[in-house]
Amino acid sequence: MRFLPLTLSLLLYTLPLAAELSDQVQALADRPVLQGASWAAVAQYAEGESIFSIQPQLRLAPASTLKLLTSAAALDAFGPMHCFETPVYADALPDKDGVLKGSLYIRGGGDPTLGSARVTGSLSAPDLLKNWSRQIRARGIKKITGHIYTDSSLFSGPSLPDKTNWQNMGNYFAAPATALAFNDNSFEITFTPQSQDRAPVAVQSVWPEIEGLKIRSFVTASATDQRDNAYVYAAPGQYDIEIYGTVPTSHLQGQRIKAALPDAPQLLADMLLQQLEEDGVVVEGGAISLETAPDYTNMHLLFTHRSPLLKDIIYIVNKRSFNFYAEMLLRMLAVQAGRSGSIAEGINQLYAFLQKNGISTENVLLYDGSGLSRDNQITTQTLVDVLLLMAKRPYFKYYYESLATPDDRGDLLLLRYFLRPFKRTQDIHVKGGTIDGVKAQAGYAKDRRGQLVAFAFIANNLVAKNESINRFYESLLKLLLQLPQEK
Repeated sequence: MRFLPLTLSLLLYTLPLAAELSDQVQALADRPVLQGASWAAVAQYAEGESIFSIQPQLRLAPASTLKLLTSAAALDAFGPMHCFETPVYADALPDKDGVLKGSLYIRGGGDPTLGSARVTGSLSAPDLLKNWSRQIRARGIKKITGHIYTDSSLFSGPSLPDKTNWQNMGNYFAAPATALAFNDNSFEITFTPQSQDRAPVAVQSVWPEIEGLKIRSFVTASATDQRDNAYVYAAPGQYDIEIYGTVPTSHLQGQRIKAALPDAPQLLADMLLQQLEEDGVVVEGGAISLETAPDYTNMHLLFTHRSPLLKDIIYIVNKRSFNFYAEMLLRMLAVQAGRSGSIAEGINQLYAFLQKNGISTENVLLYDGSGLSRDNQITTQTLVDVLLLMAKRPYFKYYYESLATPDDRGDLLLLRYFLRPFKRTQDIHVKGGTIDGVKAQAGYAKDRRGQLVAFAFIANNLVAKNESINRFYESLLKLLLQLPQEK
């Protein structure tokens, strides 16, 4: 018996069935959640053969599935084993009495993980400060006559994308990107427990403590809504913030939320100065944040802090859908290309990545790297093209493993009720996306033969705020898992 080559056999299989499967998808879409909505769905084998294609060139807001593009471009530009560096300099070396007659300088290098314990191998903020203090003292420094400076000049332009909306601004998931980041550029607010429905809720504590911060809480307790619906309203650099919304009455220990830091480099300088003094180092000057780089030519490098590997950062970007890391990587793409570390230049590098790899940018309009803006526009075909491209890369393993599966806690438990009875949870790796009126999923599936499929589903202008759209997406994924269809 003669066998056709795999690629040819797949081609003969998919071409006649692509239209038939597209009809099946259209039939599955006949449900109330999609009435009045705009939606598109594309699925292709890794070799490129189409499985189904519904409005593949329709421009839609992708929400967090845009991180698939940003993380792909970052892996392409830096490689999975790249580390970001934060060097610490001094004007001079200490004299025989341990006196540094000058200042310390922390030079921001775009490390998104600095002072964050989210990534394996990264030190939390308290541990980072203790570690740095120990290294400074190990150089024989007992007294600093100057200041503690932090330098965030590597990035330029606005710290938030142009289309960041007011309700997002001030919250941790829209924290501004700074070349010298610290503690995910966010801080924690704990509310006083309140058991009475609709009663005012006061702020109990803040960590880390931020000098000059003023908080006005207009939050009330809710006995019926058990979700965190408290939103912080503040612009970058604003120390007078307001909080609106509700928190559950059921949180007897006090509800906790995270907000964006007004000035992360300044807080780092303040807290390092405090740590040094606690450890017995006298600092005669103050803590100062710089936006213009000093001349490092004749300074002395004390030590260099290195981030975890990029592959581990990408894992958090996609599996935890962490906007802040994505926005930091966007700017570092520009720096890596020799451009200014701005949002605009970072977006230009995303376009360049697509064009370099033969992916059309005609239907792509981007304003950020995380997908938080409702004004981003991309097609399902573009996302699938990126997924197919990455499947051919030598570092595909890290990209693939950064996506959520139905049996892990990734991407906010996107598929937590899906596929477990089918014993094929590892055959789905997905990146989800949700913003107002938008639900999207994109990633990889394996058919019954183990053949890899790339897919992207996006719906815009949804009215329902429940997960009913995900039931539609799950029906499409089950269709992919059951390929080839029995005749």
